[in-house]
This record gives sequence, structure tokens and C-alpha cells, in this order.
Amino acid sequence: MLGWLQVWILSECVSLFQVNVRDALNQAMDEELERDERVFLLGEEVAQYDGAYKVSRGLWKKYGDKRIIDTPITEMGFAGIAVGAAFAGLRPICEFMTWNFSMQAIDQVINSAAKTYYMSAGAQPVPIVFRGPNGSSAGVAAQHSQCFAAWYGHCPGLKVVSPWNSEDARGLLKAAIRDDNPVVFLENELMYGVPFDLSEDVMQKDFVIPIGKAKVERRGTHITLVSHSRCVGFCLDAASVLAKEGVECEVVNLRTIRPLDVDTIEASVMKTGHLVTVEGGWPQYGVGAEICARVMEGPAFNYLDAPAVRVTGVDIPMPYAKILEDHSVPQIKDIIFSVKKVLNM
Repeated sequence: MLGWLQVWILSECVSLFQVNVRDALNQAMDEELERDERVFLLGEEVAQYDGAYKVSRGLWKKYGDKRIIDTPITEMGFAGIAVGAAFAGLRPICEFMTWNFSMQAIDQVINSAAKTYYMSAGAQPVPIVFRGPNGSSAGVAAQHSQCFAAWYGHCPGLKVVSPWNSEDARGLLKAAIRDDNPVVFLENELMYGVPFDLSEDVMQKDFVIPIGKAKVERRGTHITLVSHSRCVGFCLDAASVLAKEGVECEVVNLRTIRPLDVDTIEASVMKTGHLVTVEGGWPQYGVGAEICARVMEGPAFNYLDAPAVRVTGVDIPMPYAKILEDHSVPQIKDIIFSVKKVLNM
């Protein structure tokens, strides 16, 4: 006879599904393409090649040329086509092979997509998702390694999403596709193949994560770590190391860059009294800088027992050499060092 605890553990294990981030994104697009015939995907190599990173694997065979569309290598061109389609009532998903290449199309993203809903007084929604890998990868040098969270988070009219794990990817992409506003969806190439456990609830077709709501990934009492994308995992790893030294870190996964969930950040800082922000982007005018400013301007400032500290990428274009690249992006040891500095350890 199994005890009640063994039965509970078995039931929990049975209800979990291991899904990597790539497949979570694929499932989200598949389900939304099936749910709404106005949804379609376009971009370079998304159809017959199954996507440069295989995120769109199998979708062209299932939905055909009218729903999964290969484009020429011209970001301004196919981003403009996607925005025009959104104006006409369709719901395009526009994939950039890397967000670095969105610089070619930034006029379409900002001047055409981001501003139109407001300029039309709400008469012209722009339901479009711009998505693709963002930030540094491995060995791809300066022109493929920028983080655009702060760039696009600066612009009113856009919603900017930065998922970390498979649950984030699945729930936030479905929410983004259903949104009537243009959404910038910042994935991370190095996370595509990383598996995470998903519950039955998360695997449901109607599961969505509200845009603009952060998640506390780990509860703690001594210091708040706020991060997004791949760096959330670094924060959790650093928190595990610090816990062995008696430091309990609270880790906040932003999930969304714009709108920023200031309430969750403030509530955590008011509990812990200390703040460290962690991001892969450059320090000047970055996401961490915005968070520190919001905390300083709000009620949580009165609860800080030490100045807030930012952990960021180094303020240089990304080097190609691996040893230099490793020193240019945040590492777990950098987070641990900053936590100890803030706590005066």
C-alpha cells in the first residue's frame, strides 16, 4: 500500500511535461494558428526550412504557404508587409532571425506599428507580434549580440515581453498573439534547447500569462534580485549558492519589460530592504537603470537599507574571442559579488 505522500508525489510527477523553450514557442504558435485563421507567420526561412532555429518546425507542412510565409532577406520589406496586414485585420507574427537585424526595420516597428493605435484614437488596432532571438548568443560577435529590451521598452505604443523559461514562452506568446497592440517578443537563442517542467494547466490551449505581470520565482527575505530572460536562471543559481551562506534572495522574473510591473518589484524591495538588478544589456539607460529610478521615486525607496546595484553587460560592443565574451556578460559570480557588496558581507 502506498502512503498518501507517495501517492501525492506520483500524481505530481505524472502531471508534469518536460518541454524545451523552442517547443513551447512552437506549440503556442501552432495552437494560435489553429484557433484563429487570421494568424499567420512570416520571416526568413520560417517555412520550408522550419526556421533558422527550428522554432517553426512542422508549421509549414501543417498550414501551407498562405499561413507560413518565407520572405526575402529584407527586414524593412517584410516587417512593412506584416504591419500592413495588421492594419487590414490580420494578426501576423513577424520573425526576425535576430533582433539585431530589426535595426533594418525599426521605422516600421516604431513609426508604423507602435504609434498608429494611439494616433488613430483607438480606431486602428495593430495586432502584430515581432519575435526572434535577442541578446548575446555564443561566438557571434558584436553585430549579433545586442539586447534590445531597453531600446524597445523606451517606446510608448509597444508592449515588450522577455520570457525566461518554457512556461513564460508558451503563455506570453499566446497572450501576445491575441493582443490588439504591437508586441515585441524578445527570445534568447541560448535558451531554445533548455527543457523545463510544465504542469497540465500550463499545457492547456487556453493558458495565457497576462502581459505586464512579473513572477516571484524564489521567495527570500534578505535581498531582491530582479532580472529577465536568461539572467533569471543565473539569479536562481546565485541564490542557491548564497543560501548556503545564510543569505535568502528573492528572485523576481520580470517577464514583461513594458509595461513594467513596478508593484511586484516594490513589494519585494519593501520586504527585503535591498535590491540588485541583473540584465545582459548595456548599463547606460538600461532596464536596471529604469527599475532603480522607479524604486527611488516610489514608496519602496524609504525601505532600502543600502543603495541599489546593477549587474549588466560590459559597456562595449561584444568581443568575438570566447574569453572576452565571457567577461562581457553577467556571470553567477558577478551576481554573488554584488549581493555581498550590497549586504556589506
